[in-house]
Amino acid sequence: MSDNSLRGAVRGRVLLPGEDGFDAAAKPWNRAVPQPVAAVVEAEDADDVSSLVRYAAQVGLTVTAQPSGHGAPGDTDGVILLRTGRLDTVDVRPDERVAKVGAGVKWGQVQAASGAHGLTGLAGSSPAVTVAGYTLGGGVSWFGRKYGWAADSVLAFDVVDADGEQVRVTAESDPDLFWALRGGGGDYAVVTGIEFDLYPAPAVYGGRVMWPGDRTPEVFEAFLELTAQAPRELSIWINRFQFPGGPPMVALDLTYLGEASEGAALLTRLSKIDGAISDSRGVVAIADLGGIAAEPVDPSPAGTSAELLTSLDDLAVATLSTEPINPLMNVQIRHLGGALAEPVPSTGAGGAVTEPYLLYMLGPGLPHLIEGVTAKQAQLVADLDAYVSGRKPYTFLAPGERAAAAFPEETLTRLRAIKRARDPRNVIRANFPILS
Repeated sequence: MSDNSLRGAVRGRVLLPGEDGFDAAAKPWNRAVPQPVAAVVEAEDADDVSSLVRYAAQVGLTVTAQPSGHGAPGDTDGVILLRTGRLDTVDVRPDERVAKVGAGVKWGQVQAASGAHGLTGLAGSSPAVTVAGYTLGGGVSWFGRKYGWAADSVLAFDVVDADGEQVRVTAESDPDLFWALRGGGGDYAVVTGIEFDLYPAPAVYGGRVMWPGDRTPEVFEAFLELTAQAPRELSIWINRFQFPGGPPMVALDLTYLGEASEGAALLTRLSKIDGAISDSRGVVAIADLGGIAAEPVDPSPAGTSAELLTSLDDLAVATLSTEPINPLMNVQIRHLGGALAEPVPSTGAGGAVTEPYLLYMLGPGLPHLIEGVTAKQAQLVADLDAYVSGRKPYTFLAPGERAAAAFPEETLTRLRAIKRARDPRNVIRANFPILS
């Protein structure tokens, strides 16, 4: 690859190692992940993506698309990093309850546009995550218990295939590729746009209730009671927090897809826990959904790990509620179930998730802390060994993990066959390649 040949192939900005701006452009959102790449290309549009893929195929290189890099794996040495941030169109069609967005669009933009019409997409906890990256990984939404994976709400993908051709992919036009892209990652084509269903959200009740750390056993007890009988409209996540220099805290994050009076009635159990530090429960605008979990929106270094849990009994809760979590900042349990657990014929590669809980662990990714963060995560998983299913949620894979851990063998075999058929030269690479 020469400087002139790559720059001559695309209209967007090209940055090569050693040039001003390259280091900043090559960094993923998660600053703890090193990302060595051969070049960075900021595509102007889908035509530019086509040109880049054709160029890579001609010179024997690989393209990895990364709108932001929330899920960056780090093993990108020698690839061309494709930034799709300029593919930023948002088209909400309220009468059809459909949105179509470019690959660089973030969930906060979608929610602002759809919320104005009393509609919502199946957004997750962060408004800064792109729709494309989140959806290709499946997408665990606040409203997933009601409507399932975000990926299963996709109606069509606009993609550039491994030959550089622009194609619209639907269940009718290409059922195999359509299935793979819905939760199987982006290893088969470069997604430039996504069209998906929106859902009625005339009212959402939610927020965060925070207590001092000494209330953790009581909050876990309430969490288990509430999740045992929660309707599908109600999602509850429990968090143990240990921020640097601060005291331990415990919190419940929640959303109820319905009227505030109904949501409040479902959660009267929380009034039995005294000493709340804060309580932000109330009507939540769809555009403000990301404020519930209050995750950072600016790039930062983080060490993450996640597991699916088969159950939570007294012993598991004792493990999760009593041991100090330092140097982790957050240990979170998300209640799943509902529509996420139901196999349906039209589902994508993500399939049904029978595990009722998701464990997510977050620590600072600073160089002098990351070893301790990783060790603590491993210790917690080992302590919960009897409850860990062994299947990794694809959308939460961390550096060093492999896509194979996220899928049953039958699904993995089918995904690998699709990859080999659609991209035999490995021109396109997902964050977590299906053949690794």
